[in-house]
Amino acid sequence: MYDVVVIGGGPGGYAAAIRASQLKGKVALVEGGNMGGTCVMRGCIPSKIWLRAATLLEQSRKAGEFGLELTVGKLDFTAVLARKQGVSNDIRMGMEALLANNGVDVIPGMAVVTSPTSVDVAGKKVEAKSIIIATGSTLAKPDVPGLDQAAFTSDQLLDMTEAPASVLITDPTYIGVEMATLLSILGSKVIFAVPGPRILPDEDQDSSQRMSQSLRERGVQIIARHTLVKVAGKTCTLKSGDKEQTVEADRVLVSGRKPVAANLGLETLGVKFNEDGGIAVDQQCRTSCPGIFAIGDCTGGWMLSHAASAMGICAAENSMGVPAKFPSHLVSRAIWGSPEMGSVGLSEEQAERKGYEVEVGGFPYSINGYAMLRGEVDGAVKMVADADTGEILGVHIVGSNASELIGEAVLAMQLECTVREFAKGFRVHPAFCETVVDAARDAAGWALYLPKRG
Repeated sequence: MYDVVVIGGGPGGYAAAIRASQLKGKVALVEGGNMGGTCVMRGCIPSKIWLRAATLLEQSRKAGEFGLELTVGKLDFTAVLARKQGVSNDIRMGMEALLANNGVDVIPGMAVVTSPTSVDVAGKKVEAKSIIIATGSTLAKPDVPGLDQAAFTSDQLLDMTEAPASVLITDPTYIGVEMATLLSILGSKVIFAVPGPRILPDEDQDSSQRMSQSLRERGVQIIARHTLVKVAGKTCTLKSGDKEQTVEADRVLVSGRKPVAANLGLETLGVKFNEDGGIAVDQQCRTSCPGIFAIGDCTGGWMLSHAASAMGICAAENSMGVPAKFPSHLVSRAIWGSPEMGSVGLSEEQAERKGYEVEVGGFPYSINGYAMLRGEVDGAVKMVADADTGEILGVHIVGSNASELIGEAVLAMQLECTVREFAKGFRVHPAFCETVVDAARDAAGWALYLPKRG
């Protein structure tokens, strides 16, 4: 009998298996496809390779600002695809090697949970003291008449050999924003129709507005408060209340995700599910069935690779008798747009709805020396803190290197650093990271490089 059986070899399952093995557990990992899951093969890594290529293309067009005379050609899609496949394969093989190095038994096949201590893999019974479900997510295709003929899935986009002439995007989340950025740089006409008043509805309003502005500046048409209801050829019908309008698009991007949690045998064991179909778990990543844990995308929520990995560590430690809690408030988010966006914790609006009296500090990239010398002045840092205690409730960054800078905020919140303690820090100069300290100083009431408050 194993101590732990992990179902799914994505970032969460991989982390769970290795952590349980480090704690002297006998561990098996069941995987029905390629190791690495959506992140490595069809998500995080491939999409960022495309975005890196697009960003370099965009930067090369601005080389003249630094005295460089370059002839900028077209993007070689075949070369990008080859790099994507090569990097994904390298990561996958590295994961397989590390699992073997840690003594994890990898069992190929699809698993069905038959009891709290056993799973069935192609007719073979595998027993374990604990089971960790890490089955990930899959594409969620909207039920829209006519969509089948026009659908352009995120998987297809990552394997494209040319950019479509025009695309309608309806996903208001980070995936939609990244794909809108990518396709607009590659020359596609992009229409972004979202059901609510803005893109990125769960993020800070100021950040959302900055990202919207950056998309509009590169020609993206954003249509708020409209839902796609019908597709006929290239004609897409959008509805807002009782009013309809049509837009023309060659393809409609399908990029939403839904948990893979059905047909695993969990229903017969009394496992509870969330409204979005994800497996319900507590702070220890335990399901309602003793001995069964669930992590990552299959639990719904943010569906982020690093969150899955952190949940995997948490579940592994609890399954091996080491008490642990998943700090969901520390899950950071990033968008590799142009500019980037990074965030963690509560937005100003969310904090106020929770009853906090907030103090807010901000600092624009436009007066940061490093941003100025690089010609990357679009963006700002916003810090939200509890006015009574100084607790940092959230940090929101739009601008170059935001995906890296947000790590400073995560660490500060993890160590329960107050905004005034953060403001006392200093950073190397010149650098983007100075903006985070400057935002903290503004929140604390003593910004050095901003006009005095009235």
